[in-house]
Formats: sequence, C-alpha cells, structure tokens
Amino acid sequence: MRFLNPAHAAHLARLAGAAGAVVLAAGLGTVASGSASPAMARDSSCPWVGSHAPIVVRVGEVLTKMTLADKISMVHGVTGSAYAGQVPAIPSLCVPALNLQDGPAGVGDGMKGVTQLPAPAADAATWDTSDAQRYGKVIGAEEAGKGANVNLGPTINIVRDPRWGRAFETLGEDPYLTGRLAASEIGGIQGQGVMAQVKHFAVYNQETNRNTRLDDAIVSERAMQEIYLPAFRASVGPGGAASVMCSYSTINGEGACQDPYTLTQVLRRQFGFSGFVTSDWLATHSTVPSARAGLDMQMPDGSYYGLPLRLAVTDGQVPAATLNAMVGDILTEMFRFGLFDRAPSGSPSATVTTPAHAAVARDVAEQGTVLLKNNGDILPLGSSSVKSIAVIGDDASTSVQSAGGGSASVTAPSLVTPLQGITSRAGRGVTVSYAPTDVPKAVAAARSSDVAVVFASDSESEGSDLSSINLPSAENKVISAVAAANPNTVVVLNTGSAVTMPWLGKVRGVLEAWYPGQEDGDAIAAVLFGDVDPSGHLPVTFPRSLADVPASTPAQWPGIAGKVRYSEGIDVGYRWYDAKGITPLFPFGYGLSYTRFAFSHLAVTPAATASHGTVTVSADVTNTGDRAGSDVAQAYVGDPAATGEPPEQLKGFTKVTLAPGQTRRVSFRLPVARALSYWDGSVGGWSVANGSYKVMVGDSSANLPLSGTVRVTGGLG
Repeated sequence: MRFLNPAHAAHLARLAGAAGAVVLAAGLGTVASGSASPAMARDSSCPWVGSHAPIVVRVGEVLTKMTLADKISMVHGVTGSAYAGQVPAIPSLCVPALNLQDGPAGVGDGMKGVTQLPAPAADAATWDTSDAQRYGKVIGAEEAGKGANVNLGPTINIVRDPRWGRAFETLGEDPYLTGRLAASEIGGIQGQGVMAQVKHFAVYNQETNRNTRLDDAIVSERAMQEIYLPAFRASVGPGGAASVMCSYSTINGEGACQDPYTLTQVLRRQFGFSGFVTSDWLATHSTVPSARAGLDMQMPDGSYYGLPLRLAVTDGQVPAATLNAMVGDILTEMFRFGLFDRAPSGSPSATVTTPAHAAVARDVAEQGTVLLKNNGDILPLGSSSVKSIAVIGDDASTSVQSAGGGSASVTAPSLVTPLQGITSRAGRGVTVSYAPTDVPKAVAAARSSDVAVVFASDSESEGSDLSSINLPSAENKVISAVAAANPNTVVVLNTGSAVTMPWLGKVRGVLEAWYPGQEDGDAIAAVLFGDVDPSGHLPVTFPRSLADVPASTPAQWPGIAGKVRYSEGIDVGYRWYDAKGITPLFPFGYGLSYTRFAFSHLAVTPAATASHGTVTVSADVTNTGDRAGSDVAQAYVGDPAATGEPPEQLKGFTKVTLAPGQTRRVSFRLPVARALSYWDGSVGGWSVANGSYKVMVGDSSANLPLSGTVRVTGGLG
C-alpha cells in the first residue's frame, strides 16, 4: 500500500467505513461546500446525489456500491471525446463524466469561440496577484462554458534555462513569485467551479528527450525543496488546487509518475495533499509502481490502469485499499466541486468568449509589457512632434506571434495586429507606414518617418527546445539596419523568454511584450502612446549571452548519456548571477515606467526575533515623476553565509500605483520559519540558522537601495 500522511490515512479510513465522519476541509469557499444543489433531486438509487451529508460520507457511500470494474473505470481516461481527456460517466451510480481540457493560457486544443489570453509569462510579468486571479477567472469561466470540469493548468515549472520550449507558458524563474501568482490564478479558476490541475510535478525543465529515460534529472534534494517544489506547495496549500499532474521527467532515475519521493514523501506527506494526481499524457510507464507511489489517474487511456491494474488488484500486487484511495481522491474532488449535485452544462461547440474576457486579455497584455529601455524619453509617442511612424516587421502584421505552441496554444476568435492597433490609435494627424522584415524596404520606411517601431519575435512551443537565445538573424539584421537609418528606433519583442540584443546600444527604446494574445495591437498601442503606463517587471533574468546562463554546459543542458546534471544546485536564475558576480543584460524584477520612483524610510521590526517569530519589513514608495504610474516593490533576504544560500532571495512583493508626488507605505510580513529557512540535508527538513539576516527593498534584484538587518536566535548553529 502506498504511504499516506496522517490526514490522508484518516480520510481513507473513513472512506472504508470507519466509525465517525468529519467534514472535509474546504479549500476554496465558493466551491468547497458539500451541500446539494436544488437543481438535482434526491435519487433513492443514488442517495449521495442531493445529499447534505459530509463529503467524506458521500464518497464512502459511492465506494461501497462500486464494483471492481467501476473503480477501474474511474482511474483512467478513454479516447474519442471532444476533450483532451475524459473519464466516462457511470450512469448506474449517477457518477458524472470528468472532462479534462487544456490549458494554461485559456481553453486550448483548437476549440473555437474562446479568448486567447496573453501567455502566462505576460501574466507573471504583471507581478500582480489580482491580475493573476482575473486571468484564472476567465480560464475557469470559459472551461465551464465548454463543459470541462478540470483545467489542465496552470503550468508552474521553474524556468531553469531560457531555451526551454515551454518557458512562455509558465510563471518565471523564482519559486516565491511563481507560487504566489499560481495560488491566485488557481483561486480564479476554481472560483468558477472548475478544478485546476497544476502541472508538471516535478523537476520538468526541458523538452529535449522528454518522456524518455534520456531526460534523467540528476538533482539534489535541496535544489528540489528550495527551487522546484515550493510553487507546488503554494498551489496545493494556500491555492487549494484540486489536482496535480505528474510530469514527463525522470528524477534521479525514477519516472516522475511513479516516484515515491515526490509523489508520496513530498506531495502527500510533506504538503498534505489529498486531491488526485493525473499523469501527463502518455507519461505513465508502469502499473504497480505508479499505483503504489500515488498516481491516481492515467491519461489519456487505460494501457496501464485498465486491465493491467484490474489484474494487479485481483492478484494482490496492488492492495484493494490503494485502489479505494485512488478512486476516493477523485470522487472527493468531484463532490467538492458539486459535480454530483448539478446537471452537466456547457458544450465544446459553445462560444464562451465575451467582451469582458477580452478586456481582461487586453489589460494583462498592457500590464505585463516590460519597458526595458527608454533613452531620452523616446516613449511615449503621444507628443505632437511625432507626425510619422514606420511600423516594421512581419510580427507587426502578417505573422503576429500572439501565442506559443503546444497544449498552451489557444485559437483566437479575432486578432488585433500591432499595425492595426498603432494605426487606429495614431489618428488622422499621424502617418503610419509599414514594411516587412526586409532590409532593401525597412530602411526606406524608417528614413521617411519620425519614429521607427520594429516588431521582432521568436517562436516557442511544447515539444522542442530552442538551440539558442538569439532572435532569428533576419530580425537582428533589420533592427540594426533600421537603427542606423533612424536614431529614433524602438524595438518591441514578442518572445517567450529572454533573448540577446546585439543592437541594444543602437536603439532608443525596447519593450518586452511576450506573446500578448488576441488584443496584441490595441494593448501595445496603448503602451506606446502612453495611454497606459508600462508597469511590467521581468519574471526571468535576461543574460548577455548563452555562456552566462546557469546551465551553460552540455552536461547541464540538455544532458550527456541520458543524465541531465542540475549541478548549479539552488543557484537558478538571478540567484546564479548574484552568486557568481555576473551582470545580466536585464535583471530579474526589472522594469521601467514613464514616471520615476524612490524608496525611503526602511523599517525592520523587530530587530531581533526567535526562529518561530515574524518580521515586518516596511518602506515608503514615492512617485517622483510628473505622471501617474505603477511600480513593484520587492523585498529580498540575504541569509548568513554559513547557510550556503545565494546572496539574496525574493520573499515579498506588492504592486503600487501612485499619482505624481504621492507616497505610500508598503509592508511585507516574513514568517521566520518560512521566509528565512533553508533545506538542511543533515536533518532532512527546513532549518533556520542563528545570525544576522540582511533585508533589502527596491524594485528589481539589482536595484535594492534600502537595506537593514534582523537578528535571529533560537535556530541552529
């Protein structure tokens, strides 16, 4: 039998009919109630439908009526449905079908009539939990309208390297930022009555050799606990995610979907997760080891969890109690989300996009756009001196990079191109010309215009990694040529992650707009013309070259002889650049505005505390410019040297919007046991070291003008 944490073991005992029943703890108030919907009448053959009994009791009632065949049918998918995955209904027991659908950036898999949201990387660049929640609400509402019960997302794997083909669909390089945003997005999704299946658990950071044993991540326990697992803890803890998808990775020699360490010891015991675990599609590679380790559901078929699992239960290789736990995990979430108590609704053919959803898409695209350079205040373009604008690049018109590929790809119902958006916003007083990504044409357009805006993109997709972090050579050549022809050149990048910029010193402005979704053109026009202050901040570091990235050797990326060495350990992203003294092109957390901000009056209280205490860090943020704008106040902690931690780590952030001259005090609560701890292999758990901790506040990992200290006692050492 698989190992269970005490809470989960007690839950299983109740499902098996032990005396006593308790109400299942609610994860999210709007969907966690076990009460019945008046739309569903009581059925004597299915007393759990329309029942007011606690969920644990109702699950037990279903299990006692289930045959072995019924239970087996609940733990694997079937092919042929309109959804990415489906567990069929059991009509005799009034068990509804479970429909699983991509994805992380909206309803995917080619379904029509949906909203193409900006890529999750753009959502991450807002550094705004309220934006993340609204993003999730759109996804949840549209999944529900399509008849899906489970959204396959969000994707929260850490961007270990900018070459990862799925970097665009996740939330950056930092586990704290990722966890906070993921929890908020999950709340938005599940508030619409749709389960969130957070993915991919765990240590999934490249596409090369994926779902084979040639992608064997050799990674330390400390790196997993400090970098690759915390966002999942936030997702299933504060986020209350109903489900987790295990990954394609092999982790230290064991497949992720049959790994006892991650699935049993970490997810079930350490995190206390009691939802259900689904395999990534075709990521199940065994029957008995997977079931014993904690995999509840195989997707998309029953090649391991159909007849093979039935035989394994019959001959005792998989205990009946283990199968009951698997089914019970699934039924619990189905009851928690009211699937038994309301009639199925929604349809794959329904049009679910709305003007309100499109407005969210535009707002996230605007708020997630990062202003990287603005020499001489070339932007915004709203001044009367700009009478002509050259819009340059295929990405601006005929080949718009509004979304990434793979399961995170979403079909846009309509698309506003940058050329359309800029032309519309410029109005009759400004001439807008266009040239494609062609040097004999781009230079001519640039020379005849006051300002040249060049759009450049790079495509990312699930299934393959990038070979470099350079833009396509044709785009780099056009940018350099345009900059030589017109000193007032602005570059807009539509990329999934960091790229190099050999032309950076030749242009006056640079914006990173990620993959902006269907509202691309209107969003970027609003930023360019200053209708919206650019307030995005980088969720990933932009290196100067590929040689500077943490996983720069072939042994680290993509691996040698089937072993991918995570030898950089916990020095991932900005932690690496800080620890090694490498200056990046643009640091993590960086982002400019059309106004300016100052930080002052840092307070760290108390000045000394016990290891179980809480530290409050506060500071003033002032808009010192002449227009309203937003900044992201960020708090970092530097541990005592003896811990071996990086020089600084993000432990708090908040977005502030200020009028000219306005000051606002921001505060961050840092529980010592969580924010100032490190994974100590000698004790196999989290420890807090005695000593002096540095606390820093600013608006990027490289701009922390305020610093103070707190003394911790009662820890180790």
